[in-house]
Amino acid sequence: MSAARMRLQKDLEALELPSMAQIEVITLPVAKDLPVLRLRIAPDEGYYKGGKFSFEITFSEAYPIEPPRVCCLNRIFHPNIDYQGKVCLNILREDWSPALELQSVVIGIIFLFLEVSDKEPLNKDAATMLSRDRIEFAHAVRNSMAGETLHGQRYDNVLG
Repeated sequence: MSAARMRLQKDLEALELPSMAQIEVITLPVAKDLPVLRLRIAPDEGYYKGGKFSFEITFSEAYPIEPPRVCCLNRIFHPNIDYQGKVCLNILREDWSPALELQSVVIGIIFLFLEVSDKEPLNKDAATMLSRDRIEFAHAVRNSMAGETLHGQRYDNVLG
C-alpha cells in the first residue's frame, strides 16, 4: 500500500462530518489509483440554505505533500467557485501543509457556503454583487439555485 493511500485511509477513519455533509468513497476500476471522494454539502443556514452541492475530491500519489484537488460538480453562482467547478480555497493552494488532513478540506469547503467572501474571487460577477448589494446577491443565489440564468450563465437546479 502506498504512503498516500495509507494517509488517505487514516484521514477517512478520523473524519467527523457535520450533519450538513456526507462523503462517499468511489472505487475506481484501476486498483493502483487512489479512490475519488464525492462530498455532498447541504447548508442549513446562510445564502445557500436548501441547496445540495456535490464536490469531487481527488488525490495524487504525492498526498499529503500535495493538496487534494477539489471540483464542484454543480454550476453555481458563488464568488469562490468558477463555472468549471474550480474552488478557490487557500488551504488547497498556498496555505496547504502536509499536517492538514481531509477534515480540514471538508471544513474549508463548508466554510465557503457559511461565510461567503468576495476576496480572491473566481466568479467576479458574484463577488462584485456580494460586495455591492448583499440583498441583490441573496436573490441572485436563490434564483441560480433554482436553475435560472444570470449574466448569460445557466445554473444547475440544486434545490431539494
